[in-house]
Amino acid sequence: QVQLVESGGGLVQAGGSLRLSCAASGRTFGIYVMGWFRQAPGKEREFVAAISWSSGRTYYSDTEKGRFTISRDNGKNTVYLEMNSLKPEDTAVYYCAAKKWTYSDHPAQYDNWGHGTQVTVSS
Repeated sequence: QVQLVESGGGLVQAGGSLRLSCAASGRTFGIYVMGWFRQAPGKEREFVAAISWSSGRTYYSDTEKGRFTISRDNGKNTVYLEMNSLKPEDTAVYYCAAKKWTYSDHPAQYDNWGHGTQVTVSS
């Protein structure tokens, strides 16, 4: 089992920035891909970005590419999501997730989830 704890959410004005963190603990040697997803009220959970734990290769949703940056610190077992030029439509609960084997942008493919951190962008 892998435990994931997100932090860094909050209230920010449109155009501002936030950095989310996801700390992994437990049986982290089984992790291959870490992902960030988000879910707005009344909407399905959607893919934001992912990173390969070993190679550092990154993957992004077309919507966020260029504004968001995912990175990792293997020594700290932590993944980050740097979010810039935030828009009101970015308002959602952001979740960190982990999976084995290959990359996927489907939430159902991820085995472990954090509890989420709220990001609210005011206009």
